[in-house]
Amino acid sequence: MISVILQMAGTIALGHIWRYLPLGGWSADRARGALTSSVYYLFLPALVFAVLWRAPLGVDTLRIAGTAAVAVIGSLMLMYAVGRVMPLTRPQFGALLLAASFPNATYMGLPLLDSLFGDAGQAVAIQYDLFACTPLLLSVGILLAARFGDSDEEVHPVKTLLKVPPLWAAVAGAGLNLAGVPQPDWAAEWLDRLGAAVVPIMLVALGMSLRLETLTGRQLLTVSPAVAIQLLWMPLVALGFALAVGTSGQTLTAVVLEGAMPVMVLGLVLCDRFGLDTGLYATTASASTLLALLTIPFWHGVAI
Repeated sequence: MISVILQMAGTIALGHIWRYLPLGGWSADRARGALTSSVYYLFLPALVFAVLWRAPLGVDTLRIAGTAAVAVIGSLMLMYAVGRVMPLTRPQFGALLLAASFPNATYMGLPLLDSLFGDAGQAVAIQYDLFACTPLLLSVGILLAARFGDSDEEVHPVKTLLKVPPLWAAVAGAGLNLAGVPQPDWAAEWLDRLGAAVVPIMLVALGMSLRLETLTGRQLLTVSPAVAIQLLWMPLVALGFALAVGTSGQTLTAVVLEGAMPVMVLGLVLCDRFGLDTGLYATTASASTLLALLTIPFWHGVAI
């Protein structure tokens, strides 16, 4: 586990260095946009399609999705209760609700589980995110962002959800899997070659998104409840629910590690879009990502 964490940290660091030494004249934010778009529209759908086409789907799929949903909703409820007694503006409250509730299940969770468990780990990460976290983010998360933000944009969660390429890839892959259609060798090789780009690109892009300059004492004090909920409470809820529904073995370890992921970077886009406090969210994401390098090994030890 420690060697995997160090490898991931090194790749993330390469992306963050880009913020100070823009390669080829590309700023980190501009380059990150190009990289994440290629992952979102091309490489990640290929990976999702390939993995879910051949992954064993069954009762564990329901357990994984249920664990993710309970962990997200449980964290959201706790942050809402804590936030009500904190001196927060509505944009700050909304930003912390998103930060405490939605883990970086794909950008950091998928690389970690891939390194630890291979295809089986990838399958858990994809199911955890696309069968629960993403639908909740693009429905409940967007509605909350609209309520607490200062944007007048109309919200259409269903339309938004239908525009997610990895989700369509998940439906197609799972459909072929459940229909018993075998995956041809040529398709597996081609899709795996495309999917292999996902992990390094996502980790580099994650490093580009970190904003360490926001880690001031006052900001850290404000975001500390959201960081604690994301890194401590959420994996605890995931562990409790997973055990309650009979999850065991590698799947148990994988869902707990998914719950232990830091704050989802994609939330920055929602904060900008709906007028939430983007700076506060960036502080939460950056602080939780750095601290997760310490807390993830702990949860791995608890869940194995």
